Amino acid sequence: MFGMTTAALLVALGTGTAVSAQPSPSPTPSAPTSPASPSPSVAPSAHTKADAVIKDAQGTPVGSLEVEDRGSGKSIVTVAVAGLPPGFHGFHVHSKGVCDPTAKDPATGSPFFSAGSHLDTSSHPNHRGDLPNLLVGKDGTGGASYLTDRFSVEQLLTGQGTAIVVHSKPDNMANIPDRYAAGGKAGPDADTLKSGDSGARLACGVITGQ
Repeated sequence: MFGMTTAALLVALGTGTAVSAQPSPSPTPSAPTSPASPSPSVAPSAHTKADAVIKDAQGTPVGSLEVEDRGSGKSIVTVAVAGLPPGFHGFHVHSKGVCDPTAKDPATGSPFFSAGSHLDTSSHPNHRGDLPNLLVGKDGTGGASYLTDRFSVEQLLTGQGTAIVVHSKPDNMANIPDRYAAGGKAGPDADTLKSGDSGARLACGVITGQ
């Protein structure tokens, strides 16, 4: 299943539907017309779709991502993975479009440090790049599709670009009860607010426009 597009992965996982092509009707001859005047050049339209091939630290493709603008400030996100450890995994858009497995976090040794922090500068779990946890089944496969108003396709492609990252642990979304204390204060500590305690980065994919 590795190396498939999102659509192919979704079909293989039983979450997509193959559609057969229908023959197009033959064009009807029309009366000749006078040569058209040259049209002014038109600027290329903005990207409305983006995708990513998600690879583990060994460079093996383990999934794919598609993002498509749906209007009214919303985008639909579709992901399909195979070959990942079962369980819930933090799933985030990171602020740099670089997935270098040799770039290690100096604090934890986690790969893909090149992808930077979560997209946006607000506090966790309100970063624009914070997405629902990805659930992977016992067979190593998983998939999801949902609508978000946190980013558009163009926002994912501007500046340094962005990357999608799958983490080893679930994101707790900073959901720490007040009865727990950190640094003498109730509530989440700095690490939880930064990444939701989602652990090492398992896989990464650079998001590119279509």
